[in-house]
Amino acid sequence: MSKARQGQKRERRRWWAELWRRREGGALIEFAFAAPLLVVTVAGVIEFGMIMFMNSLLEGAVREASRFGITGYAPSGVSRADEIRQMVLDGSLGLVKPTDVTVTTLVYSNFSSIGQPEPFVDANGNGSYDVGESYSDVNGNGQWDADMGAAGVGGPGDVVVYTANVKWPLVTHLLDNVLGTDGTITLSASTTVRNEPWNNGT
Repeated sequence: MSKARQGQKRERRRWWAELWRRREGGALIEFAFAAPLLVVTVAGVIEFGMIMFMNSLLEGAVREASRFGITGYAPSGVSRADEIRQMVLDGSLGLVKPTDVTVTTLVYSNFSSIGQPEPFVDANGNGSYDVGESYSDVNGNGQWDADMGAAGVGGPGDVVVYTANVKWPLVTHLLDNVLGTDGTITLSASTTVRNEPWNNGT
């Protein structure tokens, strides 16, 4: 091997050795490995924070709407049901579109009836309602229901279950598969109250 080639070989070895000893840019490479995990973590914290904030607003809005509903009062020209829905929307501070909010109220005669099926005669003894078996149409909708609650806001002394559902859009979309579907998550809040025994004249 010629001296020139030997010199080139020694020079390359020195160059690699010098490059191996250098530490400049090491932090940048380390950050490049850590950055994706950091970004996902920060995005997850922001996402969960927004979800918890909206859920807290929704619970407060449902609570305030139920407090109004138990009084039996309705502003002039507005139904109680419409006013209750508007109070839930107002409580969300405009963070959700009205079309993404669903407010339902189910009326029961007492607390023990909540979530219970309408009574029926189990003719074949299988423990479940079958079409054709006689039943008591408690909620008056012309069909048997697994929940006897009647739609509405109730009268004096009625028990009413208020439920609000909100389709909340996920901000980052990094956690769609974990938190929701199609870029949204459904938040829900519910409360149960008994209406005050108001008089028709009040």
